[in-house]
Amino acid sequence: MSFSPDVVIAGFRAIPELLARDAALTARGRWLDVDCLLGPSTQPFHVAIRAGKIVDMAPAPVLMRSWRFAYRATPAAFAAYWQAMPAPGWHDLLALTKRGQATLEGDVHPFMAHLQYFKDLLALPRQNGFGGAS
Repeated sequence: MSFSPDVVIAGFRAIPELLARDAALTARGRWLDVDCLLGPSTQPFHVAIRAGKIVDMAPAPVLMRSWRFAYRATPAAFAAYWQAMPAPGWHDLLALTKRGQATLEGDVHPFMAHLQYFKDLLALPRQNGFGGAS
């Protein structure tokens, strides 16, 4: 599969706007308030989520900015995850960690308690054309 790491970065930069247009996903995260680190391992983003809405997203590293948990994957893993029909083993955030293509670290409680929210949040670029062809 060919992909551009810049397309993966662009996909992540689009997530706040895509989330703002998805009222159902925002409502699903209404009890979530967390600062986390999300994105490609080469360029993760500090993400502040309040009541299911992304209120701030800045490229890491940000001096002295803390996070509760981090979910980072290789750009190739996100490109595969964003395919219209991801291949087995590339279809799920936890499957990517099992493959060794992603890491989940820190206090994982908010991630696991809102797992479907994060799966859908990080899949928003898939539904909006960032995955390209398989």
